[in-house]
Amino acid sequence: MKLKKLLCACLVGMFCLPAAASDYTAADLGGRLTPLGGDASANADGSIPAYTGGLSTTAAPILEHGYMADPFAGEQPLLTITKANYAEHKERLTPGQIALLERYPDQYRINVYPTHRSAAVPAAVAEKVKQNATSARLIEGGYAVENFQTGAPFPLATQALEMVWNHALRYRGGSSRRQFVQLTPQTSGSFTPIVFMDLGAEAKELSDYNPENAGFTQIYLKQYVLSPARLAGTALLAHESSNEAKQPRRAWIYNAGQRRVRMAPQVAYDGPGTAADGLRTSDNYDMYNGSPDRYDWKVVGKKEVYVPYNSYKLASPSLKYKDIAHAGVLNPEHTRYELHRVWQVEGTLKSGARHIYAKRVFFLDEDTWQIVLADHYDARGALWRVAEGHAIQYFNKQVPWYAAEALYDLISGRYIVMGLHNEEKREYEFGVKYTSGDFSPAALRQAGVR
Repeated sequence: MKLKKLLCACLVGMFCLPAAASDYTAADLGGRLTPLGGDASANADGSIPAYTGGLSTTAAPILEHGYMADPFAGEQPLLTITKANYAEHKERLTPGQIALLERYPDQYRINVYPTHRSAAVPAAVAEKVKQNATSARLIEGGYAVENFQTGAPFPLATQALEMVWNHALRYRGGSSRRQFVQLTPQTSGSFTPIVFMDLGAEAKELSDYNPENAGFTQIYLKQYVLSPARLAGTALLAHESSNEAKQPRRAWIYNAGQRRVRMAPQVAYDGPGTAADGLRTSDNYDMYNGSPDRYDWKVVGKKEVYVPYNSYKLASPSLKYKDIAHAGVLNPEHTRYELHRVWQVEGTLKSGARHIYAKRVFFLDEDTWQIVLADHYDARGALWRVAEGHAIQYFNKQVPWYAAEALYDLISGRYIVMGLHNEEKREYEFGVKYTSGDFSPAALRQAGVR
């Protein structure tokens, strides 16, 4: 995106107002810009094509149990990047990708396919995003958002916090019900699948939504473990706020062994992820979630990067989890990368703030505002963990999201992958009808004892 120079009368990382929003206006959304704010034009050599509306709802057949056939099944890689040749492609790789190539020279590789700008949202969502462009604004020093509807609140974003909020509040179908697994392979490659049921909804999508008493809760999440038996019944509930300054996240957990619902302030920041074997934090879920208030954020710029995209092969029902989750990394036979433009946003831990990640670097897809790659650094400044969000367009529902998220620990040599559902034989549902009672602490206990 061709942007004017950002001028801020403040220190780097502090909240500030730009001198000018951009060379674009809300009227450009759906024209010179994609519906969510990406540059609709092709890149200089055409390797990133112009945006033409994304995948249609009939882009490929829908298979049994709601699985999507791969619209690009006949394509072959344009090139394969390995440790041996990555120096030739460094300008289109991230530090995390290079670290993975170095750490796993015989396992990790990047198969680059033709680029398809597949992202699309319903017309009604696109219209609300266009309205957001002139109404939404950051308040509370950038740690809250007001006057926005669904989808990206800041499609013309120029500030780092606007981009972070775009990821956090992006459109994910309005409401959803998903059954998926989390895997934490040992260095030998062995693993035990943890099966989750994950229910989510935007507050405005609840059938009994009342703006008069809604408060600042923007997103509801309820998640419970189905298997294995030793973990079955463990459940989590979170009410995510759009104003962390006035109403921080509220969370509860249900412990099946104790049969009690308890407040869970640890479900935030670097609190441990559920059944994650210490391999992810609470805010690693969905690539990043929660309050951004512990970091100073800045926009590094926009660049072309080989990112995981159109990951239909990874989501195929013909694959077993053992075909995908290998020792060290995901099996590269089933991953797909494409050249896309991304915004690079960097967060540095504030003085006096606590988090195991001293710095985080996010790479956000311009067409969706999803984080597709993320690098996490420790207190010594060393790259520690590398995340890949294997993006996919649920084209029959017009929902851009992930086929899976993988988080690689460069020190331990292990990783965690979340979101695979190849063997679950249950369709991802979007537009599910919920009430506020479905996301109450009482409902959490009911979910846990199923």
